[in-house]
Amino acid sequence: MQEFKPVKEGKVREVYDNGDSLIIVATDRISAFDHILKNKITKKGAILTQMSKFWFDYTKDIVPNHMISVDVKDMPEFFQNEKYDGNSMMCKKLNMLPIECIVRGYITGSGWASYKKNGTVCGIKLPEGLVESDKLPEPIYTPSTKADLGDHDENISFEQSVEVLEKLHPGKGEEYATKIKDATIALYKKCAEYALSKGIIIADTKFEFGLDENGNVVLGDEMLTPDSSRFWPLEGYEAGKGQPSFDKQYVRDWLKANPDNDFLLPEEVVTKTVDKYKEAFALLTGKEFK
Repeated sequence: MQEFKPVKEGKVREVYDNGDSLIIVATDRISAFDHILKNKITKKGAILTQMSKFWFDYTKDIVPNHMISVDVKDMPEFFQNEKYDGNSMMCKKLNMLPIECIVRGYITGSGWASYKKNGTVCGIKLPEGLVESDKLPEPIYTPSTKADLGDHDENISFEQSVEVLEKLHPGKGEEYATKIKDATIALYKKCAEYALSKGIIIADTKFEFGLDENGNVVLGDEMLTPDSSRFWPLEGYEAGKGQPSFDKQYVRDWLKANPDNDFLLPEEVVTKTVDKYKEAFALLTGKEFK
């Protein structure tokens, strides 16, 4: 049996080279404040992988994506065991574009902090009088550069995203920047509307795109998971304050409240976090996570 070693290891995911495809494994690791925590969040990787699969299927009419299969039977023998079952996705290889495509439908987090200072988010002027967690009149696109592990991503303007892409793909910068912006907004609108009908507000999210061998823009990475998005329960939503969320908020809150935590969570925080991920999965897909 052929052995595989990850060719790339992120904070939470491992990428394996399978010749003409990649196998992306979402581990049960969890990161917060740019640190990997000492705990594992049981089944988190599988929940996130199955959630991405759900959204990739749901949006393939808007933009093609990199998913080939989430069934380990389609993968080399090395992956056909419990460790990889459910949390692995075989994907097309793409030449990834180094832009994080962030879209915000509600004002929260760093966006809210910036708006309070000067009425803008990432340089975009917003209407006066918004309160925390307000829905924006229209979703806004606020790209950032993709930083190396350990560095912080940097917010850039749309014009700067054109420049970044033009350097890498001369003559194509404007075209690619526009395509990924339009795709980001279209994906967000379709999925946010769907999620709302299931009781979940998608406050903001990020997408990543790459080019296939023919130069087509293809959606890559993960999609609309609680790790790459801010999900709020519609029930109890009220603008004017922060919202509880379905993602790592629970973990972040505990870490903030316990500064000498050494990045180790108590068991109950782990359990509650898993339950939140499962709840989001069930609401969105209509299926209990098995």
